[in-house]
Parts: sequence; structure tokens; C-alpha cells
Amino acid sequence: METGEDRPPQKKRRRCYLILSVAVFLIIAVVAVALGLALHQGTEHLKTTFISRCEKFKGYSCQKLWGAFEQAYVGRDPCKVPMEDYDPLIAAAPFKPACNRMMFWSKTKNVVHDFTEKRDCFVTLEDTLLGSVLNGLTWCGKEGSSETFTTGCPGWTDCENNTVRSFWNKASAAFADSACGDVTAMLNGSIATPFSPVSIFGSIEVKRFNSTRMTSLNVILVTQKDTGTNCTNASLKDLQKEMKKGIKYNCKEVTEAQIQECSSHPEKPCGACW
Repeated sequence: METGEDRPPQKKRRRCYLILSVAVFLIIAVVAVALGLALHQGTEHLKTTFISRCEKFKGYSCQKLWGAFEQAYVGRDPCKVPMEDYDPLIAAAPFKPACNRMMFWSKTKNVVHDFTEKRDCFVTLEDTLLGSVLNGLTWCGKEGSSETFTTGCPGWTDCENNTVRSFWNKASAAFADSACGDVTAMLNGSIATPFSPVSIFGSIEVKRFNSTRMTSLNVILVTQKDTGTNCTNASLKDLQKEMKKGIKYNCKEVTEAQIQECSSHPEKPCGACW
């Protein structure tokens, strides 16, 4: 074999490099297009969910609400979206007072919403327009992007001013600001500290209760049969201390089974459930 016969000619090598380069370019282009479509689909899916949920409430421009929602976080660092950035959204769909019917909760989400879905007695934050529209969803923006992301967003505890946490903190504050009359709070009596000062209820909502609007706070301590804490729990004493002068405080222990049984009988008055 003559020298050089085991190597491809120079032209053939250049042709291989060219084909390889084109293949790599095409792969990158396909991935980029697929990624772009995925991001666009994420935005469109969230928008579709937002609009469809919003349209169940009459008297609002859901497209305008979506625009106000996007303005809070699109193009922003997802860890640098303070509560105040949602002010325009809250102003566009303010919480309407539902005196004597407002229900707050802490670590009793499933029990509360199972009850409110079956009985039209109380209104939780998640029953309002904004609470209902964004319940269970994840969203965020990214610096330099006009897209809405539904994956890769910071978790609740990853940073204080993350997109989702700031919304719920702001919405909770605004909902508590509208609390009036006799207000109910359903707390978890199956844990050692039913009232936690670092929960949204303890750190935001309770502190916004206004004695010129509210008459009383009625705590429903949801317990399991023969187990759990009671209304003498030390953390509930702390809750009482948080109450502004003029707001009466009441507490009653009610088993989860009793609440579930009562919610299945719409003919019974809600007050009979506890």
C-alpha cells in the first residue's frame, strides 16, 4: 500500500465535514424550534386556563385581566417580583366584601374546599375570581424573555419574592382587608400548633383584620375523633393575643367527620355543621 492510501482524499474529507456541519445545524434548529413551540404552548395553555376560568365570573374583561397579570412578572427575574407588583391586577378585580360569609383557613385546604363546594355558605379566597383563576397553577417570567413559563420556576421557599408566592401573599392581604362581620377560620386540630405565626393566615391575614369592619373571628378547630388538640392549645392563645381590640374571639372543636356529614346534607343550615 502506497503512503496516504489509507486516508480519504481531501475533497472527500471536506464533504464529510460539510455534511456533519449541516446535520448539526439542522439538529440545533429543530431543537430551537421545538423549544420555542413548547414555550409558546406553555404560555397559551396558561392563558387558556386563565381566560376560561375567568369567564365563569360575569362583568369582567378577562383579556384585560390577563394583561394586568402578565405585567406583574413577564421579563422579570422570577425571584424579584414583590407583592406590590400585583397591585394593578388586584385593582382590576378587587375583592368584594362578603360579610358574615368569609372563610379563612390554615392547613385545612381539602376540608374547607370540599365543604364550600357542596355548601354555598362561605367564601374562601379560592372562590373569588383571582383566587379561582390561579388556584393550583405555576407561572413565572425570565429576564429578557416575553414568554410565560410554567416549568423551571422557583418553588415556594426557594426565594421570598418569587412570582407565585408574591401573588398569594398579596391576594391574601387584600382578601383579609375586605373581611367584615362575623368571620370564620378553619384550622387544623390534628397538629400540635393549629395557629402558626409564619403561615399566611398568621403572618398576613390575621394582621390585616380591621376591628372597624369585623365583629368576630370564629375558629373552627377541625379534629379527628378522640385525637388532636383542643381550643385551649397554646398557639390559639397566641392567636387571641393577635386579635385587635373590638374583635370577639370564639373557638369550637368539630370533627372532620361531622363537617363532611353535614356538607352532604344541603337542607341543613350551615350553622348546624358546628
